[in-house]
Parts: sequence; C-alpha cells; structure tokens
Amino acid sequence: MICCVEMINVAPDYVRKPILILGCGNILFGDDGFGSAVARYIQEKLNVPSHVCVLDAGTGAGKILLTVAISELKPEKIIIIDAADFGRKPGEVFEVSIDDLAVMKPIFSLHHLPFKYLLKEICSSGNVEVKIIACQVEKVPEEVNPGLSEIVKEAIPKAARAALEIAGIQRISRKR
Repeated sequence: MICCVEMINVAPDYVRKPILILGCGNILFGDDGFGSAVARYIQEKLNVPSHVCVLDAGTGAGKILLTVAISELKPEKIIIIDAADFGRKPGEVFEVSIDDLAVMKPIFSLHHLPFKYLLKEICSSGNVEVKIIACQVEKVPEEVNPGLSEIVKEAIPKAARAALEIAGIQRISRKR
C-alpha cells in the first residue's frame, strides 16, 4: 500500500500543483490546434509561477482529466483552452461553461465528448473550479492540414493572457 507521502511523490505535477492550464487540440487539423498553440506560447514566451502547471495536452486531454478525476490530489483550478465553433467571429476568444460544450457546433475533433462528463465529475468530486477559454475557429479541414489560420493565430496572446488572469497571475512577464 502506498502511503500519502509516496503518493504525493509519484503523482504527476498536474494534480499536485494548485493550478492546471490545459491546452487542447489536434494540430493536424487547422484551427483545432489552437489550445495546444496557446499552451506552447505560455511555456515558451511567458514566465509562469511554479505553482502553475501548463500542459499541451494535444488530443490527450481526456486521459489527463480522467487522471485528475480519480486522483485524491487535485488542482484547485483547471483552465482549459480549446478551439470551438459557436458561430461567432473567427478569432474571437471567449469563456464557455461546461454546459455550453453540448450546444457547440461539431468540428472534426472528438476530444470534446468526454470533457463535459469528466469536468462535471471533477467539479462535483472536489473543490475544483473549472474555466474554459475558447477561440472561434475559422477553418477546421476534413483532411490533415496543419497550421492555424492567421486570424486564430493572432488570438494566441489574448487567450494566454486570459488564462493567466483566471489563474490569478496579475503581472505577466515575457521570458528573455
């Protein structure tokens, strides 16, 4: 049997740290890679405090969220960044509720399906606040076609700032 101290040492950073910023998306399908691009932008360009874990989950967000759901250790706040199609202006960055995920227009990516149920479970099983930042897609191709559209690419810094503000980071500085 693993004792509590051993469990803390083997648990991944994303359940041990108080704040998890999770960038989601499939970089092979145009604007669907937005969340991953934002996570990489934060990791590469911005100074993030040590109590914040920033992950580019790609299409593996379900596995990460399942780990959070079944873990005794949980972050206090999870901030998810993803592409979405709500019929808004392409490149618009906005906050989405967990319930809004069900009314979203379908795009190629299937990584949204487990989100709603896992996120509701995570919220109800502990004191975890979940926020979702979305960017309205311009194009998500039906065939492999990597690369964000220019309008969505321009939204990356705005989404990064929004995520860090939700994380409670007031002063956002760039890496040198």
